[in-house]
Amino acid sequence: MTFTELLVPCSEFRPRRSLKSLLLLSLSASYLTQQVLASTKTELKQSVCSSTDSNCWIPDSKIMESWIKYDSDSDFPIENIPYGIFSIPGKLKPRCGTIIGDTVVDLSALGKLGFLPEETKGVFARGQLNDFMALGSSVWKKTRAALQKFFTKPKPQVSTKDDAFMFPVSEVTMHLPAAIGDYTDFYSSRPHATNVGTMFRGKDNALKENWLHLPVGYHGRASSVVVSGQDIYRPKGQTRDDATKPPIFGECRRLDFELEAAFFVGPGNKMGHPISIDEAHDQIFGIVLMNDWSARDIQKWEYVPLGPFLAKNFATTISPWIVTLDALEPFRIASEKQDPSPKPYLQDKKLSAYDVQLQVSIQGKEAKEPTIVSNSNMKYLYWTFTQQLTHHSVTGCNMRPGDLLGSGTISGPKKEEYGSMLELSWSGKKPIKLNDGSERAFLHDGDTVVVTGHAQGKGYRIGFGEARGTVLPAHK
Repeated sequence: MTFTELLVPCSEFRPRRSLKSLLLLSLSASYLTQQVLASTKTELKQSVCSSTDSNCWIPDSKIMESWIKYDSDSDFPIENIPYGIFSIPGKLKPRCGTIIGDTVVDLSALGKLGFLPEETKGVFARGQLNDFMALGSSVWKKTRAALQKFFTKPKPQVSTKDDAFMFPVSEVTMHLPAAIGDYTDFYSSRPHATNVGTMFRGKDNALKENWLHLPVGYHGRASSVVVSGQDIYRPKGQTRDDATKPPIFGECRRLDFELEAAFFVGPGNKMGHPISIDEAHDQIFGIVLMNDWSARDIQKWEYVPLGPFLAKNFATTISPWIVTLDALEPFRIASEKQDPSPKPYLQDKKLSAYDVQLQVSIQGKEAKEPTIVSNSNMKYLYWTFTQQLTHHSVTGCNMRPGDLLGSGTISGPKKEEYGSMLELSWSGKKPIKLNDGSERAFLHDGDTVVVTGHAQGKGYRIGFGEARGTVLPAHK
């Protein structure tokens, strides 16, 4: 029997209709409800809309409900399922995990219980996610689906106690999620590039000629990428404030944060075989938040002609949980129009950005509370993640599982959306006030900088946790 055959026209319904008619009407309503739910699930997978569209559909949290309890403002609902590396001092060595609410789940233990795809056998017992990243998008999707099925009500029967594979987040120590072989940082936010260019070259020459034609980037230092929570020493180096005098050596006096996102590469490519723009999406394992600590006075003296070096190599902080593109898919929106049109190898038929709210706070050593200094959004990237990856590999450069690619500072067009102290204080000329009454042109010793971000859905959000670091005095 088809759905249309089940329908009972309203004109034929009467209060004293037969029991058969009432039954048919009930079946009709039940069938219709199932179709609406199925349609909603389809929309969840296909949702892409304009950031300016007030009717933009956002998925409803009622599609899935977990048997693990958490608040609606948790960064890690069942719709998220991020990946990270955790340990428990004196109990568990570093291994792969996921998190729901405030509960960290041991994926190696869950795999042994038979709830994860066969292709992942053995990979989650290791202290890095590189091997899982190498398996590719089809296995990532199967694993995500298996985890969501496991954590969706009703609770499945498990042949062991919950505390054998589930732990309060307060008990775990987080580690870098991957062994990072190479790290590249881009310069892909137009407002940021325009602001910096205006400061140093004037408004008429703010953007360099190449900026609108390719994603500008530089090769960073993978060894100094650290996970959230690690303190950062103020760097030393050469600076030259007075062009009439020789440079001096000493402590950085213009220490800065940079609000960024970064993505981890999946399977990668063989040397000499570029990743096409059509392949790039499936090569991206997931995204983290990033603070690319920067020594502005060191950078100013050293960056000509080869770009940043010591000003960037001393520390880069990332959040510990990698959020997948599947989790962010419902928040994909129309990207800024690129003019002039990119070269064919960079033209993405699905050109889009992610509507992820980003925030930076600073708390001084003696301050009782943090001050929010920046509210930006991931949508302000002119060059997308897929374009960055495609451009990086177009020469045949081989990308490997666990490689990290940073977005560059993400600034919006408004002052409160600027993603660095360089912009917020306009190169130190206009210090900003913190809640405790103190001022900042650049970072002080003892300052704690926290980067957070989330995509807001209806009744839930997809969060990243935080990228936190505290500035320590320079080594004497």
